[in-house]
Amino acid sequence: MHTGIPEKILLIIQDLETGDNVPLTRLRVLEKWFAVPDRLTAFGLWMARRAAGRKGKTKGAAGALLDETRALLGTSSTRASFFQSIAPAIEASLHDRAQAFHTEFQKQQWGPVRIIYSWPVFLVEQGLALHLGLKRKPGDGYKLAADWAQNYDPSHGNGLNGPSRGKLEELLRFMFALAALEDEPR
Repeated sequence: MHTGIPEKILLIIQDLETGDNVPLTRLRVLEKWFAVPDRLTAFGLWMARRAAGRKGKTKGAAGALLDETRALLGTSSTRASFFQSIAPAIEASLHDRAQAFHTEFQKQQWGPVRIIYSWPVFLVEQGLALHLGLKRKPGDGYKLAADWAQNYDPSHGNGLNGPSRGKLEELLRFMFALAALEDEPR
């Protein structure tokens, strides 16, 4: 099923080539793309694999959890792996342990703020929540994509800039591969 959403992501990539900072809200176009059945869960599994896939970059307890995630989910992002079945109990346990990794909150004037010690573990948690169906709204997929693609630049703050380009290109490859699978007869 073809939509104009990938073309809008391409426009964001073109804007990044000029060196500008692009607001994260430009990725809101993904909400419409995620509204198609099964895309959100496939994206969640893909994102959990991407987040855990940076072998050896994270040490300690977070690194061990990411190693276990890689072992259970694999790192393959082939077309056949988008809908790979994983034992729900094992996947739920992995999600719960990733969530438990960040249980500390800090009191701020506007309310409690969750402290994130390992961004890759947080992305694994959020990706597994999508894949397990704990989060079901297209906006949850947009939020995860924005969290993953954002980059901090001291002159602009958080947004889409420099390093975000490669991540958006990866996202486009995922979108095209998944759309091709959807077009195949079952």
